[in-house]
Amino acid sequence: MPLTFAYGSNMDAQAMASRCKAARLIGRARLPGHRVALMPDGFATLVRDKGATAQGVLWDLSFGDLAALDRYEGAAYVKITQPVLRDGGSPVRALVYIGKPGLGLGRAPADYMSRIVAVAREIGLTPDYVDILRRLAGETPEPAPRFRAIKNPQIL
Repeated sequence: MPLTFAYGSNMDAQAMASRCKAARLIGRARLPGHRVALMPDGFATLVRDKGATAQGVLWDLSFGDLAALDRYEGAAYVKITQPVLRDGGSPVRALVYIGKPGLGLGRAPADYMSRIVAVAREIGLTPDYVDILRRLAGETPEPAPRFRAIKNPQIL
């Protein structure tokens, strides 16, 4: 069965259950050399960036589910195969949907990115990565707390 790396709305298990009846969640995964971005219509995509790593989840899909996901993603996305790093497992090759420039799906719903942020927190993506998603959603994450210097020489 084909493995698929999800980094946007397809990370949501409830949404995937409605799209792909036999989909099985494998777990968290990372795609080195890519970062998440927004297309002009507000939907998520990945772009190549040697210094970045996209986070998401890995799904095991039936071929029928893959056809359903193709229909859901529409003409605005193309599938590529990339090596994906599973959390706690060996690397695998997985399908990844990448947005095509200039081909949109219409405007993304107003809560599209906030739902992705909520799912990213729920599935346990790293706080730094969740902050990247929050910035894409238009939020301004709080800066990390600063540490105070220890001034008591007896502690040192």
